[in-house]
Amino acid sequence: MEGGLAKKTVAGSTARLVQLWVLGMGVLLGGCASEGPATRGEAPEPAQTRDGIEALLPRNISDRAGWAGDIYTGFTLQGLEPTRRNVCAVISVIQQESNFRVDPVIPGLGAMARREIDTRAGRAGLPLLLVHGALDLESSTGRTYGERIDAARTEKDLSDVYEDFIGAVPLGKRLFSDWNPIRTRGPMQVSVSFAERYAAHRQYPYPVRESVADEVFTRRGSLYFGIAHLFAYQPPYDSYLYRFADFNAGQFASRNAAFQNAVSTATGVPLVRDGTLLLHTGGLSETELALLGIADRLGLDQREIHSALESGQSRDLQQTRLYQRVFAMAEREARRPLPRAVVPTIALHGPKISRRLTTSWYAHRVEGRYQRCLGERS
Repeated sequence: MEGGLAKKTVAGSTARLVQLWVLGMGVLLGGCASEGPATRGEAPEPAQTRDGIEALLPRNISDRAGWAGDIYTGFTLQGLEPTRRNVCAVISVIQQESNFRVDPVIPGLGAMARREIDTRAGRAGLPLLLVHGALDLESSTGRTYGERIDAARTEKDLSDVYEDFIGAVPLGKRLFSDWNPIRTRGPMQVSVSFAERYAAHRQYPYPVRESVADEVFTRRGSLYFGIAHLFAYQPPYDSYLYRFADFNAGQFASRNAAFQNAVSTATGVPLVRDGTLLLHTGGLSETELALLGIADRLGLDQREIHSALESGQSRDLQQTRLYQRVFAMAEREARRPLPRAVVPTIALHGPKISRRLTTSWYAHRVEGRYQRCLGERS
């Protein structure tokens, strides 16, 4: 949770070109990602906005102008407004994830990676003798893969070993393609899968040197995709707390957890409010089973219920008859309005997590940083 790695930002000449492009196109970029509607007055000059972002940054970080420039372009290239609240939200996530360290050293990273390899081998039913034997093969650098894993000091070091290993070892792509444990990257610790999905429908604006996944290691890429994860969607939230929870658990997770809360109220079935409406592995989730139990009362069939739940990763869920009827039924049962956002109940796991943490812990910790950012600089 506390680690995040990235490369240096784009060269100064490229950054200036991007900033000039933003200045020319700024009037065409619309939309505000904060909870309420924006009041638009005369737009400030780009240089003035970047100076305002820099003023909000912690005093002790290096290259404050570079950070401010990448935050600014991360917002404007996506048509999102770098308001004071939005910028403080981004700053707070960066502080939580990496404390503005672009490529921090993580003590014991090699040992963590070894444990993760053994765990994944067990889940896949692969003999450890086979896996360890593959790691003893010589890599492209002349050292064995195991030696390079043991010597890895940063997430980028470790990811490079895995990618080299997967590409070179016989059957590597078949057996180990999803074994890279570095699933979140860069100073905002953005999910690689989110970045790849987002780039598939919105062109990444910077030159891709190797891959989108590798770009997430860079400062510019991590900030670009991190800002998208925080603000490039419109959930029904009245507090940034739920956006922070979503950053950890996935977009709309807090809305989905509130929906699960309503389902539980309507059905009397206790549900874990984890924001997961459907099982990724097939079969029926507890949420779907509970809903099928009241399908007649909802006036919906199994197909429509499942179809509505499939929209759980988008804004569309709120427009479905399922969502609206469940809340109406639950509020009649509770005799009071129910929340449309609930922080998901999720225990956090992963090779980089060594203590008991939850999404609630994460969201409230970032919220505390966010309030300090606003208060200290108001």
